[in-house]
Amino acid sequence: MKRSAVLAGILGSAVFARGARAEAPADLRSLNLASGWLGERVTLASLHGRVVLVDVFTFECSNCTDVTPNLKHLYGAYSRAQFEIVGVHTPEVPRYQKSLNYLARQARLAALPWPIAIDNNHRIWDAYQVGAWPTQLIFDRGGRLRVTIIGEGQDRDVATAVHSLVTAA
Repeated sequence: MKRSAVLAGILGSAVFARGARAEAPADLRSLNLASGWLGERVTLASLHGRVVLVDVFTFECSNCTDVTPNLKHLYGAYSRAQFEIVGVHTPEVPRYQKSLNYLARQARLAALPWPIAIDNNHRIWDAYQVGAWPTQLIFDRGGRLRVTIIGEGQDRDVATAVHSLVTAA
């Protein structure tokens, strides 16, 4: 993926992945479909004015685990007034991955500092038309979807998109 493609995506909603699906809803309202939360519940008001990266993942996905260090780096690089990450845990395995105790334990083990929406019924997954783990949806300060990145190995593209949106006037 070329950096220019990521920057071009910031000007309009863009998808960077093989086999990308149709455009997802262009705002953050679908986070309201969470069946629960780990950490502080996120509201649209609490995200207002921030660049938001929504990370759709499952704890059992090795590709998801591979993007976590980059997300942690980004989370530490910008102030909470400028940037927020919201995890969306959508289970791949229906049984134990839906357990609140399991999810809380896994979040502690992974040391994830951001709030995590529990998407046990795939309502957020479906609303954003996600088709693979991990998927990062990056929203501008106005809450509009600007970039969708699917899969691992695109840390530079994620970082470039976030940096461009955080530093935009």
